[in-house]
Amino acid sequence: MENRENRHAHRSQGHAPDHPNAVVRFARQYGWWRVVAIPLMIALTIWFIVDIATASSSEEKEEATSEAAPTSTEKMGPDPADAAAVKREISEMPPGGSYTKQGKGTFHEVGEPGAVAGKGGEQKVRYSIEVEDGLNTAPYGGDESFAAMVEATLSDPRGWTAQKDFEFEHVAADAEPDTRIQLTSLGTAAERCGEKIETETSCHTTITGESTTIINEARWVRGATPFEGDMGSYRQYVINHELGHAIGYADHQPCGGQGKLAPVMMQQTLDLNNKKLHDRNPSEVYPDEDVTCSPNPWPYPNPDNKDPHQPE
Repeated sequence: MENRENRHAHRSQGHAPDHPNAVVRFARQYGWWRVVAIPLMIALTIWFIVDIATASSSEEKEEATSEAAPTSTEKMGPDPADAAAVKREISEMPPGGSYTKQGKGTFHEVGEPGAVAGKGGEQKVRYSIEVEDGLNTAPYGGDESFAAMVEATLSDPRGWTAQKDFEFEHVAADAEPDTRIQLTSLGTAAERCGEKIETETSCHTTITGESTTIINEARWVRGATPFEGDMGSYRQYVINHELGHAIGYADHQPCGGQGKLAPVMMQQTLDLNNKKLHDRNPSEVYPDEDVTCSPNPWPYPNPDNKDPHQPE
């Protein structure tokens, strides 16, 4: 009896016998939570790998499909040989930046007096450079930028000094200049140039009692359609054209032949075609002939040619 109790007690104090089921044995040794967690982690890992592989395969298929897409849906550019003519009002001002519709009617001088172009020319022309109060010149370089363009244009060898006919000197506004080159608002230009012109344009006038070369800010900002966006050339043209009136070239000049450079005294702001300019104003110098010139900002684009009215 004592031996049996001792054996029972010894069995109770020792380790439990191994279970025949391996899962149960693992659970007893490491805990049941691991029995659940490990298979779950394995399943999640397999799902993640399969998902990545599937996504990569889809992307490769999409790229292959995109590269192999038929070209029938690709757009072709227009063929100018077959394009219909586009009707446009060439004298209308092109779209572009903003400009001042009405300034204050008073002016301040800009630039530094003293520049001389064509030194020794037969006729000396003293000019001032002024900007109307109320204009915002910042978008196109400020007041000094306007002055610099005027001086650079007058000193260019293709300009009015090419044949030693003129000497231009920049003087102060209060030094009684021979002409005042003024950048003006649209409204002031219309008042002084005459609204009968019926378009935004520049002019030379003596309506103020003295020679004034008016440069319309609207055109300085927007240019003119015949110049096809070439703002630099247009600004050079409008300076040379209006100053040309101031120094004695009162009349306008027609196009001299199909495809030739337009004379600087042609109204290139409005058109480059003689017939269209004739139809616009039959009393002007333009013949009723369908001849179109190319835009040209210079009196002497080839300084060897001494005729500014027939540039080459």
